[in-house]
Amino acid sequence: MSTKLNVKLITDNLADELIAGIQSASGIYIMTSFLMQSGVWLLAPHIKNALDRGAEVKMLAGDYLYITQPEGLLELIGIDERIEARLWRSMGSSFHPKAYLFDYDEGEGLLIVGSSNFSFSALRTGYEWNLAMNAQAEPYTFQMALDKFMESFYHETTLPINPDSIHMYEEEYLQYHQRNPELIRRITEMEKSEADLGLSTEPRLDEETQETESIRPRFAQEEALEALERTLEEEYDKAVVVMATGLGKTYLAGFFAERFSKILFIAHREEILHQARQSFQRVMPERSFGIFNGHYKEGEADCVFASIFTLGMRKHRESFTRDAFDLIIVDEFHHAASASYLSVIEYFQPKFLLGITATPDRMDGKDVYALCDGNVAYQMHFIEAIRRQWLAPFQYYGVFDDTDYSAIRWLGTRYDEEQLLSTQLQESQAERIYEAWMKNKQTRTIAFCSSIRQADYLADAFHRRGISVLSLHSRTVKMSRAEAISRLSAGRLEVIFTVDLFNEGTDIPSVDTLLFVRPTESLTVFTQQVGRGLRLSEGKTHCVIIDLIGNYRNADVKLRLFAEDDVNGARSKSKEVVPSVPAGCEITLDTQVINLLNELSRKRLPHREKLLYDFMELKCELGRIPSYLELHLFGLSPSHAYRNEFGSYIGFLYWAELLSESEVEIYQRYESWLRDVEKTVMTKSYKMIVLLYMLEKGVICWCDPVTPEEVASFFYSYLMEKEYRRRIDFSDKDSRKLWEHNETTQHKLSKLIADMPMSKWAGAKGSMTRFQNGVFSLAFEVREQDKVILHTWTEDICKFRLHVHFERREHRKIGD
Repeated sequence: MSTKLNVKLITDNLADELIAGIQSASGIYIMTSFLMQSGVWLLAPHIKNALDRGAEVKMLAGDYLYITQPEGLLELIGIDERIEARLWRSMGSSFHPKAYLFDYDEGEGLLIVGSSNFSFSALRTGYEWNLAMNAQAEPYTFQMALDKFMESFYHETTLPINPDSIHMYEEEYLQYHQRNPELIRRITEMEKSEADLGLSTEPRLDEETQETESIRPRFAQEEALEALERTLEEEYDKAVVVMATGLGKTYLAGFFAERFSKILFIAHREEILHQARQSFQRVMPERSFGIFNGHYKEGEADCVFASIFTLGMRKHRESFTRDAFDLIIVDEFHHAASASYLSVIEYFQPKFLLGITATPDRMDGKDVYALCDGNVAYQMHFIEAIRRQWLAPFQYYGVFDDTDYSAIRWLGTRYDEEQLLSTQLQESQAERIYEAWMKNKQTRTIAFCSSIRQADYLADAFHRRGISVLSLHSRTVKMSRAEAISRLSAGRLEVIFTVDLFNEGTDIPSVDTLLFVRPTESLTVFTQQVGRGLRLSEGKTHCVIIDLIGNYRNADVKLRLFAEDDVNGARSKSKEVVPSVPAGCEITLDTQVINLLNELSRKRLPHREKLLYDFMELKCELGRIPSYLELHLFGLSPSHAYRNEFGSYIGFLYWAELLSESEVEIYQRYESWLRDVEKTVMTKSYKMIVLLYMLEKGVICWCDPVTPEEVASFFYSYLMEKEYRRRIDFSDKDSRKLWEHNETTQHKLSKLIADMPMSKWAGAKGSMTRFQNGVFSLAFEVREQDKVILHTWTEDICKFRLHVHFERREHRKIGD
């Protein structure tokens, strides 16, 4: 083994470091104050492998506070008779070391010390600090650690671990816990949940070589793969797949990846990386797989699973060449608008980019359109999946919440937390929630709260009413998320109150009840949370959704999420409060809720205020004023509404007082031009292609006159560059004659440009362009000091209009 590191801080997943250390060590020496059965199960197969190749293994555990489990000791000596294990008899004195030593041949070694005991949560899921040190960097310290270990291991206060000593320890263990029953209950429950999780997520020795030939695409995966095949045939190099939670997006990505040699899978959460690696290993067991995150840099593997937070750092992404990967897959693609994702997407140049998501930011999926060249290859809304019996049906109960949200200050993207809490943390509110839950609930519930304090308050209220409940959030210390999931799945926990922990990447199929006790501030988050309850599971007939509905923002629009009208994106414009739903599903609303929603629909925000509100939400998310295309892709209100209301997007920015003094003057000076670029009729893309050519000449020269002959080559290249552009705007009978680009077709193409985009634009009523004597130009002068800003604004509108044009023309294909 080569131990290149000198000193390394490890704050999570210590198990991966230990497994790597065990694989080639000649001596393995572990000293831990507490030893749990789950930790033994986690590392047993790797220790067994080490013993089989002749490694020496010594383990020392302590009896301090009687936390070490007798069954864990039995499990330990059951690994192999060659393991040597001893128990430290603390006699009430503190015994709290956690040390892992690995000795290798030729003087190499590794020492890890820190906070992690020998349990699943400490080694895999918990928040721990451990420091790893290279023996070559500090040979004296490493040797001293080995000596101290041996000294402790054979200390007179230790006992060899065997059935007799375990039996003696177990009697003391039980006597101690009889005096402290709550402690043993918590330890037992924690251990069981860790064990369940470990067995289900950590491959044991015999599982690592299990057969994989049975894994095949199914249901939506087959349809999506066919759609992606068509995408490849049509010469797209980017696509997005939108599939409801529970339909197997990660396996779909694995099946698609079989066509490529070098693959990069990007996600924003560590557990998603490891889950995806396991899925890909089942699909392609012959490939090599590596993790690329804060701890591992296994970038040479065939399939690399990388943290976006690591690749978001320039030095890490630039450790790869731009064309290092044939296929890049971006998980939870609705996050791709963020700067970290964009920096990665813009850096790499793969043969194909695939985005996968269950929740596009807008319900019609257009938010991810630009990043995939206008190609949403496949969409499967959860309503359609329910209809096909691929997801569980739902029964939705809208319960009236009399909180007056109009009296709570709105902060742009959320309600003022203190004002909101003053209404939420009341016994009457807790009682209303409890009664609604008791009336409609099934067996396993996830409750979504707006804050940690609300989650804690409601958990306490339910607990006082005799319910097995947990408040689970970033500050929870009594139980890990993995433990909570295991207990909920096993039915030993009835309700988990949480704050956005289960929005993405966590599957608990047995959850059959969702409780919403927060105002719906984001339809994206609401969609994600609904998806937590729709997975199929044995014995589960449907999912109950209990939703407190008050006069908060979006209350009157979120029910559209459940409508079955056009699940491919064209949402119903019906003003019915209760939408139609698939067979097997039901929506039941309190009479007060129906009256409230009708009233809210009549009192929607004034149109301009609504446009400003939606714009400010996006501006807050991006941290800057969005481009026109970003507004179209990521904004909640349709982009055309800004043009229709204000004449142009820049006109909206002027109205919203978001332009500087100098920009205001430029806008007022060229307002007619900006409106013309926004509103000139486009039956084909030709006008904007001519304008794009002018813009690409640069800031100084962009407003200079151009001729059809000058534009022809760029015009041809732009339309022929992408198959979908050629197919949509350059594949009619006359255009096909121009595909062979020679002197004859150059002349014909120049004539086409002169006759169509240039003459038609210049001849339109109110046009700010002219076409005279074979020269196309702007019909006004641009001041030198205005050229930069006007170029920026014009280019923004031009690229927006090109995108929207092809998007609109391609829409029928998406809906197929």
